[in-house]
Amino acid sequence: MFSTLLTRTLYGMRVPRKQRKLLLLIVFVLTLVIYIGQQRGWFDGIQQAAEVNQPGLYTVTKFDDGDTIQVDMNGKTETLRFVGVDTPETHDPRKAVQCYGPEASAYTKKLIGNSRVRLASDPDSTNRDRYDRLLRYVYLPDGTLVNENLIQNGYGFYYPYFPFTKSAQFDHDEQTAKAANKGLWAHCKPTPTDGGGYTSNNRGT
Repeated sequence: MFSTLLTRTLYGMRVPRKQRKLLLLIVFVLTLVIYIGQQRGWFDGIQQAAEVNQPGLYTVTKFDDGDTIQVDMNGKTETLRFVGVDTPETHDPRKAVQCYGPEASAYTKKLIGNSRVRLASDPDSTNRDRYDRLLRYVYLPDGTLVNENLIQNGYGFYYPYFPFTKSAQFDHDEQTAKAANKGLWAHCKPTPTDGGGYTSNNRGT
């Protein structure tokens, strides 16, 4: 496309014929090199380095459970709670391990893997919760919203107890996952709560 545009431009300009041929040859060679390089992966390292060095991407240092991770934010470790989703408990000292908690934790760890993540706050949500954890949307470099993905695949519940801008969207995701009997909807016994959400049963019950 670029070479075609340049060709048309050259022919539309008063460029001497010899110079025009030379420029067209250079464009052809560059286009050929780029095409071959893309096919053979010559530029993969450059692309990966660019993704890793994107400003606003942070390294995950620890996976606490399905909806809580720790990230390195400019040399400071911050505990981060996913906005709008609640996965079954695995480490809460006040509760037993809940059905699909370990599965949700494993899924989040596998989904994020070694990827750095982009974080976004929600204008309708608070910056931190009562445990001083940052409340954030978590995006993968390819644009996947981890918070929503957990609900869509039945690894977590929509969290309706506090306002956030994607509330209706996450509610719809939950209804769709429930109707499709995905994840915990097939393997657990979710119980409705007074706040309009759900909680999972204890593991093994």
